[in-house]
Amino acid sequence: MPRKILDKENHAHFVTFSCYRRQRILDDEQAKRIVIHFLTAQLKNQNGICMGFVIMPDHVHAIVQFQELGKLSVFMNQWKRRSSIQLKHLYKEKLINYGAKIDLEGPMWQPKYYDFNIFSESKAREKLIYMHLNPVKSGLIDRPENWKFSSARFYLLSKPTGVPITKIL
Repeated sequence: MPRKILDKENHAHFVTFSCYRRQRILDDEQAKRIVIHFLTAQLKNQNGICMGFVIMPDHVHAIVQFQELGKLSVFMNQWKRRSSIQLKHLYKEKLINYGAKIDLEGPMWQPKYYDFNIFSESKAREKLIYMHLNPVKSGLIDRPENWKFSSARFYLLSKPTGVPITKIL
């Protein structure tokens, strides 16, 4: 039974989406920066806020919230669509050898995304910690603040991340 997305109340959303067939299309720093760029752009377009994020080599997590109801689906579709176009361009024009390993005529992202409504501050913190530990658990780094493509640097070091972050209290 498919999960139902609840976007009729002003809750924050913990969202996850994966690269198509879990390919590691986000290994390159430029690719991760593209995803971050379009996260920021879509937050601005949809009047949303981000409370945290992490860009992994094969998937993405974020905690987002919108002032208006019903914005999540548009936000996710546009974030994935716009980043997909730029990622394909990156691999066709600049990272040709890496792009040769990827089906650039097919999708970059799995068709759907996973959404978890966050009803409490404690659940938001739990999801934030989970996200920030993802690169550590995957063996990419030894401490969350060492992953450049995560809001952990903002929370733990007060460093900018490329995405405006609204802190979870």
